Amino acid sequence: MFENPGTQACCAILRNVKTIAVVGLSPNPSRPSYGVSASMQGFGFHIIPVHPAAREILGEKVYPSLAAVPEPVDLVSVFRSAEFIDDVVDECLKLGLKTIWIQEGIVNEPAAERALAGGMTVVMNRCIYRDYRDYCR
Repeated sequence: MFENPGTQACCAILRNVKTIAVVGLSPNPSRPSYGVSASMQGFGFHIIPVHPAAREILGEKVYPSLAAVPEPVDLVSVFRSAEFIDDVVDECLKLGLKTIWIQEGIVNEPAAERALAGGMTVVMNRCIYRDYRDYCR
């Protein structure tokens, strides 16, 4: 059964992150992905939006997939429904990405276990913004 890293470990992850690729970042300011990503950007993280149809979000160029991102990514933050997590994990493993943070309310234990088995650090069903704001600053 999947278990998240503890709070201190989550903070250690975030202290070592500069660039966050956000899969499912919506261009709609009323969506949670937008608000969370804007807040993380405000804390100084470099946000790379990953969305198949948008061109610019939060003043950043948008990429249609993780594979299209031309720079190193420290962490992949995911705002997609649970049924899409398998594909995101597959892409992360293929690209050799090391850390995935699956947003609060999204649970796919088999995908999380597969990511762990592939050598990734996994946080699932936790809000990256709330954790950073409340415990890591």
